[in-house]
Amino acid sequence: MKDAALGIEFGSTRIKAVMTDKSGKIVAEGSHTWENELIDEDGRKIWSYSLDAIRNGLQDCYRDLKNDYKSRFGETLTTVGAIGISAMMHGYMAFDSEGSLLVPFRTWRNTITEEAADKLTDAFGFNIPQRWSIAHFYQAILRNEPHIPSVTHFTTLAGFIHEKLTGEKVLGIGDASGMFPISGSDYDPVMIAKFNELTGKDLKALLPRVLSAGDNAGTLTSEGALFLDPEGDLVPGIPMCPPEGDAGTGMAATNSIAVRTGNVSAGTSVFAMIVMEKPLSKVHKEIDIVTTPDGSPVAMVHCNNCTSEINAWAGFLKGFADAVGADVDMGTIYTAFFSSALKGQPDCDGVIGFNYFSGEPVTGLSEGRPLLVRKPDSAMTFENFTRSQLMSAVATLKIGMDILGEENVAVDKMYGHGGFFKTPVAGQKIMAAALGAPVTVMETAGEGGPWGMSLLGLYLLAKSEDGFTGSLSDFLNGKIFADCKSSTSDADASDKEGFASYLASYKDALDIERIAVEKISL
Repeated sequence: MKDAALGIEFGSTRIKAVMTDKSGKIVAEGSHTWENELIDEDGRKIWSYSLDAIRNGLQDCYRDLKNDYKSRFGETLTTVGAIGISAMMHGYMAFDSEGSLLVPFRTWRNTITEEAADKLTDAFGFNIPQRWSIAHFYQAILRNEPHIPSVTHFTTLAGFIHEKLTGEKVLGIGDASGMFPISGSDYDPVMIAKFNELTGKDLKALLPRVLSAGDNAGTLTSEGALFLDPEGDLVPGIPMCPPEGDAGTGMAATNSIAVRTGNVSAGTSVFAMIVMEKPLSKVHKEIDIVTTPDGSPVAMVHCNNCTSEINAWAGFLKGFADAVGADVDMGTIYTAFFSSALKGQPDCDGVIGFNYFSGEPVTGLSEGRPLLVRKPDSAMTFENFTRSQLMSAVATLKIGMDILGEENVAVDKMYGHGGFFKTPVAGQKIMAAALGAPVTVMETAGEGGPWGMSLLGLYLLAKSEDGFTGSLSDFLNGKIFADCKSSTSDADASDKEGFASYLASYKDALDIERIAVEKISL
């Protein structure tokens, strides 16, 4: 299907492939479930995925897509019009001149770069979060790690996969903005010069080249085709669009590209993004400044933890159901979990959860310990418990979003997507209570990042083959979302007051989480 686009996204718990026709309708999809590992590396615990897991996961996901395509159309998939790769942003993948990975992949989830992040933030006058690739690289320099002299380039996971498929060391501007600060259409030259002065490195030579949405990022090579499809059916020569981060694909998937639009993505992590009219008045360490896939500045509140603790409790409930002989599937458990939260008391009656599987820079925690605490006289009902878990999942996001409120960052529309919104209404209402504003979920929201990546592929095709000259926002509004249905939910006054009360208790109890990190070692 030469007028179709294929988007593949490496999420934290799933690799998913989505193939769409020219209108954005899904014509085939595939997936692969995976999970990060907490490994011992250089005397530290590191969240990572192995190269074998990356390669095998990609190939299994694509194989699943091929099978789905064949079942729908009765033929073997051999070509598409464009391919795009996206993945969880940030992290650190460093390579030598032979293309060998020098240290295990350090993902966004690691909070091991506080010293580097603080020093770079001070030097640049620009917030450098611990997740960012440049923080990982500089931390390795500060620690005199032995691999540093051998580094010839470093990139993100999406950039690595794209290079395997095309041979090109490039990144989409949205993903690149999570490696190093952007000015205009490229890395900020003043900050590049400051980093070179600090380290004696030629940083620009080590970073992937920056491209924007709609640019041609190379073509699928013969080696790349076999890397993606070891069965040898996929033909080389397919145009590739710039590899992007999951934040950028989320913006595309929710049509949150224009100024004063925003989206909140809630899954393993949770982040909210608002396309800004003007710069922030000062540096905030809780706020990332990144870009849309076409380069507009975005204020981003990113929290490392969201639904992992909900998933753990859902698994616990499944175990209980199995133990008593109840035949209940996970979908039913999740629906009951989220729906019951709406029946809990607005403030959960003193039942407080901490969903910190990993460290959380927004609240100053280098590690996480999931906790559940309550007063002796709290009503420990299932409804209060589930509501507390949902409110805990977005409490840290609210702490960061309050800063944007102080900066008068304006947003006309807030769109939600991700697993947190899969059960109708429940996730939206809790999020609306946290944000103090209505949350809209489109009928396409469940398609997520890989669908957003396929839309960026369609935009490449529109520009290169159809002569489309409009912006990415023009393309999405006119070609994809013109007739898209959506639902909007708001929280009532009692929900908002209840969340405010819960958050106040949550903040007061943060010291319990800090003590747990200190006293319970990994």
